[in-house]
Amino acid sequence: MRASWWPSYEELRAQNEQLRSENDALWQALEEAETLAQSKQRELASTAFAMGLSLTPIVTILSVVLSGLGVPSRATVGRWIQHSCEQAGRVLAVLDEACRTRVFTLCMDEIFFHQIPVLAMVEPHSMVWVAGQRGPDRKGETWFALLEPWSSLERVISDAGSGLEKGVRLLNEARAEGTEGTEVGNPVSVGLDAFHTLYELHKVLARYWKRAEPLLEAACKVEREVEKIKRQGRDARGASARARAAWRRAEASFDRAVLAEKACEQVRAALALFRPAGELNERGWAQQQINEAMAILLGQEWDKARRLLHDPRTLSHLDGLHQDLEQVVAEPQLRAALCRLWYWRSQLGRLQGLRRARVAKLVMLQEVSCQRLSRDWKRAYAQVAQLITHTVRASSAVECLNSVLRMHQNRHRYVSQEMLDLKRLFWNCRRFTHGKRRGACPYQLLGLDLPTYNWWKLLQMDPEELRQQLSTQEVTV
Repeated sequence: MRASWWPSYEELRAQNEQLRSENDALWQALEEAETLAQSKQRELASTAFAMGLSLTPIVTILSVVLSGLGVPSRATVGRWIQHSCEQAGRVLAVLDEACRTRVFTLCMDEIFFHQIPVLAMVEPHSMVWVAGQRGPDRKGETWFALLEPWSSLERVISDAGSGLEKGVRLLNEARAEGTEGTEVGNPVSVGLDAFHTLYELHKVLARYWKRAEPLLEAACKVEREVEKIKRQGRDARGASARARAAWRRAEASFDRAVLAEKACEQVRAALALFRPAGELNERGWAQQQINEAMAILLGQEWDKARRLLHDPRTLSHLDGLHQDLEQVVAEPQLRAALCRLWYWRSQLGRLQGLRRARVAKLVMLQEVSCQRLSRDWKRAYAQVAQLITHTVRASSAVECLNSVLRMHQNRHRYVSQEMLDLKRLFWNCRRFTHGKRRGACPYQLLGLDLPTYNWWKLLQMDPEELRQQLSTQEVTV
């Protein structure tokens, strides 16, 4: 006879059905969790690879994350990354087409990976890495092929490399003749990178100080010997003569270093956009300052710096700025006043205390002067400020990118084009965390309206679908 506290047959059946449904739900959740985990594994592996890690460290990280359970093999991770690299190339082909009408200035340089050049081009204001081509060389024809698709390009900043110079010259010739594949257009102006010029100056200046310091130490040492001899009551005439000769050598070397440093500072001021008094710089004054400095910096060790400073491209940023300002503000007095106002406003953030108060008064007086010259001076000032802010005189942007690539040189024995494509897509979608670009990624700063700025989601999109979305946006605009 069944006890009264035993469950009935219907109750047991209901419990069995409930357990079955819960079991099925758990198995389904497990399957979904495994699928999600694999997707995250692929994202983690591709992101780590784009940041510079190689396969072995990536597998090690996955083993820590997965607690040793179901860790993919090195070959599997390699296949995941290879697929991401190939997809990145297809996505970048679409994004590069959308960027071409928005890029007007480019900083260009090359960096070597085990004797193979990687040609890099960066838009300096947004820091978009617009090109990263592996080889085959750095000749002018190679640079020309890389530059030719950028039909809106107006200005290039680079070092004095002969290949870069020839590439731009070929581009200008093709634009002038309207050859096949190249539209007729204005020539591209070239600015010689001020960073490399100043680097050459300070490299030689460092040698001057390196020579002066040991001589100064030697003179001090001889002087101490003279004092010691005098305290001992011995004849110090011979030691005193040696000390005087040592001090003459040290002072002469020290004076040469000080004079050379002043000349280098004079060159630095000549390459700046504004003179020390707040007036907008121009080629005539800057060239005069450079000539005076070069009259001091004599000798073969200054030959390279002298050649760069006498190159007309060194001061081309001043010519371009003056031309642009004349088109925006035709009145010379108003244009000069607006430029001085921008200069003094830019100095406010660098000063404190009494000096800041004095500059603030100068700003107020300059605003009154601009108001007297034009009622619509604020609109004109906004245009002038934009032109001055967007004037580029150094290829620092591409040098920053090269510093990122140098971290990958020691880790990767071989850098393929697909690997560069993956790194480039990751860089262009990565949000800046510091500085004036903080909170936005390079594509956003360039004004490119994408469905998403998440680099992994962008990588999963079909390139043709992405092209259609971008073309639809262009037509709407």
